[in-house]
Order: sequence, then C-alpha cells, then structure tokens
Amino acid sequence: MSGERLIFVYNADGGLLNALKDAWHKAVSPDTYQCSLCAVTYGAVSMRPKWKAYLRTLPFPAVFMHRDEWREAFPQSTEDLPAVFLQGGDELPRLLVPAAKVNGVETLDDMTALIDDSIAAQDGQAV
Repeated sequence: MSGERLIFVYNADGGLLNALKDAWHKAVSPDTYQCSLCAVTYGAVSMRPKWKAYLRTLPFPAVFMHRDEWREAFPQSTEDLPAVFLQGGDELPRLLVPAAKVNGVETLDDMTALIDDSIAAQDGQAV
C-alpha cells in the first residue's frame, strides 16, 4: 500500500469565486448541481465532520482535486466527473469509482459504502 493514494475529483472548478458560486447553487437549486460528490460530502461551505472522520479510516491517503486541477495534472484523462481514482506511486491514476456510480449516491452513508466496496474489490490487485 506504500505510495498509493485515493484521488477524489470534484465536477467543479477550484478557486474562491467558484466555491461561492457552488455554495449558492447547492442552496438555491440542489437538484441541478453537477457535483454529487460535493453535494454529499460538503455542507454549505465546509466538509461534513462525518466525512472527515471517515477519510481518516481509509487505507490510503485521500487527495482532493477540482476539475480544472485534474485536467491540468492529467490531460490524457477522459473520464466523466465526479469520480474517484486510485494511484500507486508514479503510475497514472486508474478509475476506482466512475461518475455514474458517484452520481447515483444520495447520502453520505451511501458514498462511504460505495468507496469501501470499491476498495474491497481492489483487494489483491496490483496498483
């Protein structure tokens, strides 16, 4: 497991102005907000405490990237977002949880179960 990490990629761009727009969008029209990962793991402006606690239980360190940061770091990636990737060392990240599954999640408990199940499915596979 040494050198491996989970990369959570939001379907939202980084920066203060974008964060403010996202917070407003989630409050005013949550049904049309495009980042279910953000919607489930964040409140209006900060990460949910239950999500923070869950992240500390993961077998890999968690890294978070916004869509624009992801595209700059990994321009070859064509995966839909939001998504979760697993990266070992200097290897290219590989998809762990695709957007279709992330977007199907409605609660934080469902999100943590999805991630746990996806990690368990990787057990025994080299990264």
